[in-house]
Amino acid sequence: MSPRKPAALRNGDSQGLHEYLIATAARLIDQRGSAGLAVRDIAAEARVADGVLYNYFEDKEDLLAHALLAHVGTVMADAPHMPEAGTDTVAENLGLFIDRGLAVLVRVTPAFAGLLSQPKVLSRFHAMAGGDAAFGAAAAGDSQDTSPGASQVEPRPRALPEILSTYLRAEQRLGRIDAGADVDAAATLIIGAIHGQVLPRVLFNPPGSPITTPPGFSSRLAETILSGIAPGSRHP
Repeated sequence: MSPRKPAALRNGDSQGLHEYLIATAARLIDQRGSAGLAVRDIAAEARVADGVLYNYFEDKEDLLAHALLAHVGTVMADAPHMPEAGTDTVAENLGLFIDRGLAVLVRVTPAFAGLLSQPKVLSRFHAMAGGDAAFGAAAAGDSQDTSPGASQVEPRPRALPEILSTYLRAEQRLGRIDAGADVDAAATLIIGAIHGQVLPRVLFNPPGSPITTPPGFSSRLAETILSGIAPGSRHP
């Protein structure tokens, strides 16, 4: 059952209606996926006429890109936060991050997969999220787009590579990771392994198929990253 119309629909608050439409579309993406999601579906869920959406967005692709960004932000906000550097062990914290990353991708990857036939949506999302820098391990820090017009776009959620590389650098400053270690390379390996567990299962299995990982995957991956695989690299 759709939620009650917000005050924005009753008092003509255009900004409130804009956000309401994004939230409605994001909720539909989370509940039913993005494949085949039409303007009429979003309008019906929002309880507005189809044409209303075009008063607030350039086109359907614009609305879906905003909704996809909102969906990713919600998923990231719902996920457990990384422990602070210096707490527990690095191996335990990396294991928690890997589990969190798997849970995030399981929830958001189907939304992207459903939009593969709509490259304009993905291109707009890519720009809204911060471009290539937002998806690389080197994108550490809380930097946001400060270019003209950036204030008109909702703040992007911090991506998994950014969160992980920021954590690893903090541990490196504390001396719990070797000062000469390439933390960006380590982050890339971990993020790649997480994607490798999720992407094939989403892309090549029927929608809604369960996604499982090998037993002990998170802890084994964390320990291997920290210990290395060269002769004599493992610590007792």
